[in-house]
Amino acid sequence: MANAITKDLKRRMEGAVDVLKKELNGLRTGRASVSFLDPVMVDAYGSSVPLNQVGNIAAAEARLLTVQVWDKGLVKSVEKAITNAGLGLNPQSDGTLVRIPIPALDEERRKDLTKVAGKYCEQAKISVRNVRRDGMDALKRMEKDGEISQNEQHRMSDEIQSLTDAEVAKIDELLAAKQAEIMQV
Repeated sequence: MANAITKDLKRRMEGAVDVLKKELNGLRTGRASVSFLDPVMVDAYGSSVPLNQVGNIAAAEARLLTVQVWDKGLVKSVEKAITNAGLGLNPQSDGTLVRIPIPALDEERRKDLTKVAGKYCEQAKISVRNVRRDGMDALKRMEKDGEISQNEQHRMSDEIQSLTDAEVAKIDELLAAKQAEIMQV
């Protein structure tokens, strides 16, 4: 039973790290990447949908993304969504094709992006710590109910803490790599 708890906690902590990886992929580093537009939500058909559900996204060149919108009526909505996403992009439409030039990053914008990456990593660390707290609470309940001994509870607590430390170290490595990638000119 206790082993099942650690497996579940490990799965949940790794899930938080996976979400962080997706968020960091969305941060641009000066080159066009299709994942850069992942957070963009478009108002279409009466609801908010991800951009990739209204058109094909492609990296045409190193500094140009294109979105081939399937429904001509949504071109303006796509442009508005990209402009309002806070990514610092200015889309231009040509029929159903929306071109999105990726401007070169200046030093100030690079520093801002490293701060954003830091915020993403801090959120991931908070998620991992919340998972640890849930696990520790479950262990305390199990000991109180007599399901496990006090020694077993301490051993499992140490195991959960080492799991947490390992995941936090992964997050720190991801942050360092992303910051180096962003600051690279």
